[in-house]
Amino acid sequence: MGVSRAGFYKWRKRGKSTRAIDREKLLSDVARIHGEHSTHGYRWVAAYLRINEQIAVCNNMVYKCFRSLGITAQTRHRVHSKPRKIKDRYPNLIFSTWDTVDRPRQVIVSDMTAFRILWMYVEVTFYFDVFTKEIVTHRCGERRGDRNQYIDGLEDVKDLLKGQTEPCVLHTDQGSVYASMAYNDIIKDTVIVRSMSRAGKPTDNPVNEALNGWIKEELIIDFKLERCRSVAEVKELIARYVKYYNENRPCYAIGYDTPANYRRRFNKGKSPERTRSLNGSLPRCPSTSASEGKREQQKHTSLLLEGDARAAGAA
Repeated sequence: MGVSRAGFYKWRKRGKSTRAIDREKLLSDVARIHGEHSTHGYRWVAAYLRINEQIAVCNNMVYKCFRSLGITAQTRHRVHSKPRKIKDRYPNLIFSTWDTVDRPRQVIVSDMTAFRILWMYVEVTFYFDVFTKEIVTHRCGERRGDRNQYIDGLEDVKDLLKGQTEPCVLHTDQGSVYASMAYNDIIKDTVIVRSMSRAGKPTDNPVNEALNGWIKEELIIDFKLERCRSVAEVKELIARYVKYYNENRPCYAIGYDTPANYRRRFNKGKSPERTRSLNGSLPRCPSTSASEGKREQQKHTSLLLEGDARAAGAA
């Protein structure tokens, strides 16, 4: 072990160190205070020792003493954890299987991003086609929290899908407008099936989050967005960028093709190359019929109503 014989026996005969003695005394003091005031936790015990017994000790050290002694505060005000209730208005039909989308207009994602230029504040809502990475529509709002941009964009998507028989999953986050009844009533009796990310999980919508980042960077650095001096100029520049993005900008995820040309090639029956595999299928995605996705939503809604009924009965 690399220890001399003399050193080993010297260590065996050596008594307890000052540190070990102080630790044992602290353990004894903590056990005594806890026995006298068992309703309090380690922070209170640490403060009691500092104030009344002039023992310099930190909260973390007393916490370790509690752990070593196997003691906890004996209180009825303890927080009881409960299983998470289903609060998501719509289930997440996509999860992490974005690479399995195998046709245009199969999955469309939407999110809002904001631009602040001088005194101006402009919100832009984009709708992306996951397969082609194309911006199918965009709408601008001139004030914070404007809901018309979401509604108008959804109307554009609805018009775009007229005549389509295959289902289309519309995936968004749990924003107040995306979850509102007015927004979702628009797509009733259509091939659009709603899907939502989990609460507080932006990684459930990676396509939109990544593209928003690239778009903002290119608008600011390449298109000099900060030079705009009116909201009209900002809207005109964003419209010009969207046309450039769809028609002229090579995209890595689709083999450095442009989104519009990639869609045209696919519609002509060609097999465009992609940088990622498209093998597999979307779990629970209504790839064969819209009714499957509708049934998934109905099941999820029934669970929500059942949970609300149980809560009302308990109250």
